Amino acid sequence: MSIAHSRLPQDLSDLVGRIYDCTLDPRLWKTTLEEVSAVFEGKAVQFALTDIKRRNYLITENVGVDDAWMEAQQKHCRDIHYHEQRIRDNGLSMGEPMIFTRDIPPTLLETLPYFNEWSKPQGLVDFAHLNLVRSPNRVSFLGVFRHENSGVFSPRDIELLRFLIPHVRRAVTISNVLEAKSVRETRMAETLDALNLGVVLADEDSRILHANRSAEDMLRSNGPVKGVGGKLRAENASASAEIKSAIELATSRERKIEKKGIAVRLSDDCEAPVIAHVLPLGEGEPRTFIEPKAAAAVFISTPMDEGACVATLKGLYGLTVGEAKALAPILSGKTAPEAADELGVAVSTARTHLKNIYAKTNVTKQSELMKLAASVMPPVSEAPGTTALKT
Repeated sequence: MSIAHSRLPQDLSDLVGRIYDCTLDPRLWKTTLEEVSAVFEGKAVQFALTDIKRRNYLITENVGVDDAWMEAQQKHCRDIHYHEQRIRDNGLSMGEPMIFTRDIPPTLLETLPYFNEWSKPQGLVDFAHLNLVRSPNRVSFLGVFRHENSGVFSPRDIELLRFLIPHVRRAVTISNVLEAKSVRETRMAETLDALNLGVVLADEDSRILHANRSAEDMLRSNGPVKGVGGKLRAENASASAEIKSAIELATSRERKIEKKGIAVRLSDDCEAPVIAHVLPLGEGEPRTFIEPKAAAAVFISTPMDEGACVATLKGLYGLTVGEAKALAPILSGKTAPEAADELGVAVSTARTHLKNIYAKTNVTKQSELMKLAASVMPPVSEAPGTTALKT
């Protein structure tokens, strides 16, 4: 279900801009979550990065929940993740919010320790879980809790939450790229040049206003992007069109950008994935600070580690060893017969693996599988000892 932008409440439209401001100035998350709470009549809102194996939160920012209850919540991390994973496995897409009262049968909900020991004592009757980042060990999400005084989420509430997901995911994804440092704390050029990925600032016509060192190298060396008449273009025609469209939408209609410009594959199917993300810069003081004339910042990854992609998807979707082996050549753009030849198995075996991979990941074609791989991986590699998301 899509939402008509003319029907968006003004406070939700304003909230999109606040979320994008957090991308460049993460100190704003606290007040932004307060706005999320107000828009959705939430009793509490939580933004977290969870370590699934250790059963605790590595990062948590919340409004409306006191420290004692936050500490009590940690023992339920694995339980929450287990039920969320089961619901996703049963077909709930990454772009759909998980709603406790809609997606968990009432008889099961009443038996959950999390619901009985944590939610009920606080008068919380419903929970919306917006999935942002998934990896084998960690999950990042935004959660909105409803109190009994406000009642459960209505279909209209869910429609608005669905609209919000790609915007929050874009902000978190690019925060990963920037390691959640406030660009305003240092000189912009020095901050961007320190990144090990390309960053191009462009105006509403895609004219290049600034490129960091990595992006300049790409532009000079026949990389995935190029400058044509001073304008940013991708070598791949469809990717170039999507980036151009995303930049145009970013100019003054950032609420309409939604999924456009997130995880745009720039490389050919036969090459290691190179991904671009477009961040609107046209509104919001933290974003216009970077370059007042810029409509958007385009973040361009270095070639993705396909081994890491395979390991991530294997862990997330329960792929077998055979399916994981078949996935590697598929992600590099090979067909099922080519994958079979590389692996030394029958073509029918490779096709069976591919069919099972599609079913488990809920995609229907190779291009969707590649985009899924890009969406679940951080755009840059994590340094040893660091987390995927910092605040």
